Amino acid sequence: MSLAGYSDCMDIGPGDSCCLERSLPSANTILKSCSFCEASNHMEDTDWMKEKTSASLRQVEMCQSVLPFHANHKGELSAGQLLKWIDTTACLAAEKHSGIPCVTASVDDIQFEETVKIGQIINVKAAVNRAFNTSMEVGITVSVQDVQSRSLKRVCVGYSTFVARPAAAAKIILKPVKCLPTQEDHVEYSLASERRRLRLDNEKAFNKLMQETHLQTDAANGNDSSLVSTETTRVESIELVLPPHANHHGNTFGGQIMAWMENAASVAASRLCGFSPILKSVDMFKFRGPSTIGDRLVFKAVVNNTFQKSLEVGVRVEAYNIEEWTQGKPRHINSAFLIYSTSGVDGREFPGVKYTTKDGLRRYVGAIVRKRIRVARKHILSCKEDGPLSVPWEKSNQAYLSYNNIAALTVLAGRIGWEINISQPKIRTYMHEEYDSLSVKVEMDVNVLAKKSFYMLSDLSIRPKWDKHYLDCKEVESVGKDDRLYHIKCQEVNKEKARDFVVLMSCRQPSKAGESYIIALRSVIVASVPPDPGYTRSEILCAGFVIDGGANDHCKVSYYNQVTPGVLPFVAGTLTGWSKSVEETASSCIRFLESVQSVAF
Repeated sequence: MSLAGYSDCMDIGPGDSCCLERSLPSANTILKSCSFCEASNHMEDTDWMKEKTSASLRQVEMCQSVLPFHANHKGELSAGQLLKWIDTTACLAAEKHSGIPCVTASVDDIQFEETVKIGQIINVKAAVNRAFNTSMEVGITVSVQDVQSRSLKRVCVGYSTFVARPAAAAKIILKPVKCLPTQEDHVEYSLASERRRLRLDNEKAFNKLMQETHLQTDAANGNDSSLVSTETTRVESIELVLPPHANHHGNTFGGQIMAWMENAASVAASRLCGFSPILKSVDMFKFRGPSTIGDRLVFKAVVNNTFQKSLEVGVRVEAYNIEEWTQGKPRHINSAFLIYSTSGVDGREFPGVKYTTKDGLRRYVGAIVRKRIRVARKHILSCKEDGPLSVPWEKSNQAYLSYNNIAALTVLAGRIGWEINISQPKIRTYMHEEYDSLSVKVEMDVNVLAKKSFYMLSDLSIRPKWDKHYLDCKEVESVGKDDRLYHIKCQEVNKEKARDFVVLMSCRQPSKAGESYIIALRSVIVASVPPDPGYTRSEILCAGFVIDGGANDHCKVSYYNQVTPGVLPFVAGTLTGWSKSVEETASSCIRFLESVQSVAF
């Protein structure tokens, strides 16, 4: 039986056999079946077969029972084994679409959500999301089912890029993906183009951010005895490629290489922290060239940097044939960056690290930049409206909303774990990610009294003078000494329809020395300001300024924003390194505050 035929048989459940029989009636049955009911049933069965055929054209499924030899020392499915199954299933989906041999070009954006234990059942689904001339993106979804409870959970999602390899170097243009039976398929088809653009721009954005990222290297190489040198985490391991390691094309199986890479990365991470961390995501497996049976593969892994609850390990793979082995001339065939987490390990944090070589500095800075791009990419591609964030504003709930507004910004400002992105004279930008929430912070050093900055920033009607994103801002209603309602109209971004916001601004002055000035913003629904058809009504969940006084007419102004789908377009370029919009706006704010010589208090 062919693989496709076997897959189709596996798709038929216990209750499907009668449907299959009814969908293929004999000629005599058709002639005898004249009633409307039977004709209707036949039409339903035909639709069912079309739906099954549509799915089978795009999707390949693998189902595996997790056995002891698939597991690690903790009785959990090893990440390497899972990567093998993922690569196999994705490759078969690519070849099913193209009809010719395909090879893995890269694997990225794999986010691991659940651990899998011995005895559970793994289901891997792969489908071609979109084809681009000679390459295609394959989307992968992995789920786990517990046999006893029958509960079903998602383990991970990911995306692989495969390249078609026709025989005799013939040129080929892949057929487009036309079978998109569900709305989700259409969404993935559209996002595949965006993900491809990000992959192509990734190197350019990375190099730009590497040049622009200003780091306090002394802080990383300080006298803190708790800092661990990354050199102590280095791992080197060798493997000989044997026939069982080859794929059906005769090259080393990509899934096997990924498994060996994950093993080396896991050892490097364990050397740093003294326990076995959990693989949480794969930033990128990049396949630069092939290897074959008889090659010696050398795996080199090292911890690049740590981020409290996570760390990044870089892995490089070098291949040698027998001649290259004796001459010491390796071929660089693979590289990857794997992210490990302390999740589930007694709330521990990874120790801080320091670099001791020039290459160590490059890897240390590169890990910071990759995390910045990775987080931005994640939120850009997964950005969706989960429901309204605005709450109705009424006089009766004014006190509650005002308190909630101030409390939300105070909590956001008090979070620990802010990671610096850019450090410039007078300006620093930070990012904070927690679960699916992304927040940004911009610190500005201003040579102005804190009270003066507070009065200028709390008047949103003059914000268009220094914020290029603000087209217009009008006060809808003054609802008290410390609260006002504003209607904000913004400039269009990335050729999208312009956005507008209706917000409640709540202000608080310090009640005693040492406290901060606070200006908090959040979206509300105001009956007198209905949606404008010329704008996309968007929402702010939590944003605002926290202003702290300093010596000699100096203050620190900190701007916070818990990013929502409506806010993301204004900060996405800065997060990914495509623009300096946030830094430019901060500079404009500082110039404006310092240029105003007098203000009535």
